[in-house]
Amino acid sequence: MIDIYNVIKKPCLTEKGMFLQEEHNQIVMKVHSKANKIQIKSAVEHLFNVKVDKVRTANMHGKKKRVGARIGRRSDWKKAVVQLAEGHKIDFLEEL
Repeated sequence: MIDIYNVIKKPCLTEKGMFLQEEHNQIVMKVHSKANKIQIKSAVEHLFNVKVDKVRTANMHGKKKRVGARIGRRSDWKKAVVQLAEGHKIDFLEEL
């Protein structure tokens, strides 16, 4: 079992992620690749003191990158979109 503090790696602060946060009260995060929806939900509720309605996950494949003649690949990662309950909010940019 994964420790609750290792489940969430970092938030995805992209344009789409910010739109989902402002319009639909959803947050997008990079999570541990072996974490399931139940672990992600309990980690978010415990760490940020909010109520979670729904969690959606997606396995993202690393992009192919080229440096000179060598072709490599970025690491694969897992993305979680967390739907927060009505009245709950997490704002990552205010804490910066």
